[in-house]
Amino acid sequence: MTSEHPELASEQSPDDEVSTEELARQQGIRPVESVDEMARPDLFDIDEEWEGFLADLYASRRSGLA
Repeated sequence: MTSEHPELASEQSPDDEVSTEELARQQGIRPVESVDEMARPDLFDIDEEWEGFLADLYASRRSGLA
């Protein structure tokens, strides 16, 4: 198993429970300040990926209505 942050592996054992906030802090992740940060024209390589994403999104939204 590999990790993007191998330095963290030595600090924690698999049994340690760490909060989401702590994991984000350790990995240098910061909150999104604007939706513009997430907008990328190359997010989906091909139209089929975009269409599949939308189909899954719509299906998950409809599943709560049944």
